[in-house]
Amino acid sequence: MNMLATYDPLRGFGALQQEINRLFDRTVDDENALHAQWPMRVDVREDADAIVIRADLPGMKQEQIDVRVDNGRLTISGERRFEDAENKENYHRVERYYGRFSRTFQLPGVTDMEHIDASYVNGVLEVRLPKREEAKPRSIEVKVH
Repeated sequence: MNMLATYDPLRGFGALQQEINRLFDRTVDDENALHAQWPMRVDVREDADAIVIRADLPGMKQEQIDVRVDNGRLTISGERRFEDAENKENYHRVERYYGRFSRTFQLPGVTDMEHIDASYVNGVLEVRLPKREEAKPRSIEVKVH
C-alpha cells in the first residue's frame, strides 16, 4: 500500500520567523554602545533524579540575580550594570554585555516544585529541578517460573 505524504512548503518558516524575531529583540544603546539586553547562555542536562540548568553569569553578584518559579515556568533574570560610567570616555572598546537579561523555561510535569534548589559559584548559576518520585525511572524485577 502506498502512502502519500503531503508537502508543506511553509513548514520551516515558523522557526525562521522566531529566530529573526529573537535577533531583532536585541537592541543596542547607541549612546553607550552597550547592549540593552544580552543573551544568557545555558546548559540543560537531565539525569535520573533531576534536570539541571547551568547559566553563565560572569561578574554578577548573587543579589543581582532573580530566580522565580511561577505557573509551571522557571525565569532567571537580572541586570548587570556598567560600573565605570563616569570614565566611559576613557574606554576604547566595550564588548562585554551589560543591561537586563531574562530567560524563561517551561518546566516539565515531572518537576518537584517544592524542592527546586539554586546555587551560584564562580559566575555559574546552577538550578536543580528534582523529579517527583513517581516520575523517576525504576527497575522492575522479572520473575522466572
